[in-house]
Amino acid sequence: MPELKRLDAGHAPAVLAFELANRAYFAASISDRGDDYFEQFTERYNALLAEQEAGVCAFYVLVAEDGSVLGRFNLFDIADHSANLGYRVAQHVTGRGVATAAVRELCELAAAEHGLRILRAAAAFENAASRRVLAKAGFVPDGPAQPGGKPGTWYRRDLAPGQRR
Repeated sequence: MPELKRLDAGHAPAVLAFELANRAYFAASISDRGDDYFEQFTERYNALLAEQEAGVCAFYVLVAEDGSVLGRFNLFDIADHSANLGYRVAQHVTGRGVATAAVRELCELAAAEHGLRILRAAAAFENAASRRVLAKAGFVPDGPAQPGGKPGTWYRRDLAPGQRR
């Protein structure tokens, strides 16, 4: 069974493999990371770990039993008991409830481990799958957004201690 784990240095090779294997799939619905991302992966990855250590972000990976990464789930811009949520899952696990289950679990962790009360996430209108995940995880529309420069909607979920959806 896949497990949501806090990002650490040991995940770097599996994260890079995940990003490379799914690059074209991701680029079809969200902005491509660009060649620089992959050329400077080690430096960027280490910067993420430093941000996490500083407490401004919290990064998680959904790890399969074989150690491969099935998804990335990030809390960023943590401030004033709120954060933004971003996520991406591997193409081969889409449509199976994997993202919804991980987002729900991350909502619980956000409240219990990080003391967050509000999560926000943006999804483009054309990204119907992401909008469905957010709705199933208890997020509600909260105004216009431009994720990746594309028209979309902000979603919001108020977190309460012990709240499950």
